[in-house]
Amino acid sequence: MPGLASGWRGVNIARAGITCRRAVPADAPTCVAIRGQTRDNAIKPAQLAALGITADTWAAAMHSGALAGHVAEQHGRVLGHCFGAVATGEVLVLAVLPEADGRGLGRQLLALVSADLLALGHTRLFLSASIDPAMRSHGFYRHLGWRPAGVVDSHGDETLEWWATATGACGPSP
Repeated sequence: MPGLASGWRGVNIARAGITCRRAVPADAPTCVAIRGQTRDNAIKPAQLAALGITADTWAAAMHSGALAGHVAEQHGRVLGHCFGAVATGEVLVLAVLPEADGRGLGRQLLALVSADLLALGHTRLFLSASIDPAMRSHGFYRHLGWRPAGVVDSHGDETLEWWATATGACGPSP
């Protein structure tokens, strides 16, 4: 499963009172707020709005089925989220509040969204991550089996991809 390294021994999030569930449109305002509070690569709500991403557009995309997403919550408080584009297989965002870092939430959320996208028939999943090795995302995705696609976008982010294989691991591009 993309997003879960074999042999990974993370925190038992259920034991910590943290649950993951499918995101619903009512989660959109919280997801926008969390995106602006992440430790690395935070994008504030005003910056997202300039890109056309608001709580309303995010909720509408969930309602229409264009986004597959999950949130992690503890005692009703959302601690993080991950969303992917149903049409393309792109993982669009993975964001976890700084105080929830290190609990395995990012790995779990990424695995859930990846599973959703694979269940839709995608054999190649992709995402954009910092090309800077000093950024946590650079090593995070690679550790989980995501591989560079050889493309850097206009924001200086690198496209990473994960190809489904018979063993469920990242395979070479066809």
